[in-house]
Amino acid sequence: MAAALALLAACLTPGLAVAPARAAGDDTTLTVAVLTDVDSFNPFVGIKATSFEMWALTYDYMIGYSMKDMSPQPGLATSWDTSDDGLTWTFHIRDGVTWSDGEPLTAADIAYTYNRIIDGGPEAATWGSYLTGADSITAPDAETVLLKLKKPLATLPLLPIPIVPEHIWKDVSEKDVKTYKAEPEDGQPVVGSGPFRLVSGEASGSTYEFDANPDYWGGAPHIDHVVFRVYKSEDPAVQGLKKGEVDFVDGITPLQVQALQGEPGITAQNGDSPGFDEIAFNTGAADPETGKPIGDGNPALQDPKFRHALGWGMDLDQLIAKVYQGAGQAGTTIVPPTYSNWRWDPPADELMTYDPDKAGRLLDEAGYLMGDDGLRTMPDGSPIGKLRLFARADSMGDISLNTMDYFKEWLGDLGIDSEVTAMQSNKLTSVILDGDFDAFQWGWYVEPDPNSMLSYMTCGQRGNWSDSWYCNDAYDALYDQQQLELDRDKRIEMVKQMQQMLYEDSPYLVTAYNTIGEAFRSDRFACLVQQPNPGGIWLFQYGVYNYLNMRPADEAGDCGGDAGATKATSAGSDGSVSTEMMIGLGAAAVVVIGAGGILLMRRRATEADRE
Repeated sequence: MAAALALLAACLTPGLAVAPARAAGDDTTLTVAVLTDVDSFNPFVGIKATSFEMWALTYDYMIGYSMKDMSPQPGLATSWDTSDDGLTWTFHIRDGVTWSDGEPLTAADIAYTYNRIIDGGPEAATWGSYLTGADSITAPDAETVLLKLKKPLATLPLLPIPIVPEHIWKDVSEKDVKTYKAEPEDGQPVVGSGPFRLVSGEASGSTYEFDANPDYWGGAPHIDHVVFRVYKSEDPAVQGLKKGEVDFVDGITPLQVQALQGEPGITAQNGDSPGFDEIAFNTGAADPETGKPIGDGNPALQDPKFRHALGWGMDLDQLIAKVYQGAGQAGTTIVPPTYSNWRWDPPADELMTYDPDKAGRLLDEAGYLMGDDGLRTMPDGSPIGKLRLFARADSMGDISLNTMDYFKEWLGDLGIDSEVTAMQSNKLTSVILDGDFDAFQWGWYVEPDPNSMLSYMTCGQRGNWSDSWYCNDAYDALYDQQQLELDRDKRIEMVKQMQQMLYEDSPYLVTAYNTIGEAFRSDRFACLVQQPNPGGIWLFQYGVYNYLNMRPADEAGDCGGDAGATKATSAGSDGSVSTEMMIGLGAAAVVVIGAGGILLMRRRATEADRE
């Protein structure tokens, strides 16, 4: 409590800088404070949420996403058709689109990008699941992409893949993909077709600069430049916002949001996050090629009964109240409440609640009995040993570390010894891929169609996107089946069965569906729209709508007629937002999301990224 009050006092410190007035004709720069760096500007390599945001500014996608519910809408493709058997898809591509170097962007570039993926090289690791079963992808003319499938693919038209220029990438061999940086060279921007051009920045750097693309097919942005500045923690980012050094902060705490809502010239909110946080276990790391065990994971965690029993020993209500400062909801499955159509809810008698006595009974029944020393043993009587719990020391490190500290305490109540180690996310990623861990805390953003998230739990993703090393042949069979099922209701039932399998096997114990704290200088900028609308977030969305449509405050007018957009505030006005925008998860939990759509915030979101 003392620490919380100290933080609140710090956030309320007088001396807020008033943003300087902008002279007519001046260039406008939006400066965004982020808490994690870019791991790669190469859209076939990076995995951080920040990287996905950079790709979305630089490259276009064939299909876009609505602000209301993230359902598919035209992008580079103006429309699409499918045959009755679902095996042939025809996408009609915009005419007159150009790359930033002046070369025309045609259907051939789109087919080229997709074919790099279906060829099965490194490009397939991230994007392959969206083209499962593709037989051929061709461009019969400059304005048509023809996708032929060996079997139906239920996730189409979902194809959230950045389109790269063939005339640049044809010189990047499959062998060189993993090391290709796709960064500005010799003062030349990265060649893309998106609304902004990357003019300065390198992976793991501290600043990334973009210039508006005046020739963008969707219309030139209303701001001239976007600069992303990496901060090591939330406090200095918040102070930067208050001083006018940055215009937007993302990933701040609910307490900081509350404090900023009273600051003049600033608007703040807890936006609903389409994701979850989890404690993940090493269920059995193995070489993807040979199947031989790798790493040194504790064998107890290879037993789903052991893992599931631990879930009954976790007090998630306490976690939400203390660690998430009340801005969140206790977790259950890997599909968050926002996507209610797809979500499986555990029956009341199976819902893991805080019941350490039941957790103890389940451990006893599974053979993990309490020894004379007060510690549980393996079924053969040998010591379980000390479990290694890893937390992230960077992005949202307080949540990560505090969660694992509580987990250590709960394990101790069950007679299980453990120790917590915090490390930088990049290092933890290597530890996970080497299999040298027992458990860690992290999280995911989940796309409106959960297929991609479901794919990360398949056997084939071990060594790639899988981090728990989970492998269940029955789960894989259902995953393949749901991808072929064109009857939406039947597919939803399969997706729910898969969630139930994961819930019972517990490679993850989902801890929270949290919110994302955001704030911006509303005395300088206006016309940001939430996604989903209402109740969602302002940046790091499914697409680049706000980067295109936000305006300088003194030029906002009626925000182009968008009734859902935020309006400008003066430097002396209260920067709070409406109740619907502030309450976070409660509002969006009842939003019904349509099919399709993914924001390329894939692995490890801003507050929970593999960053």
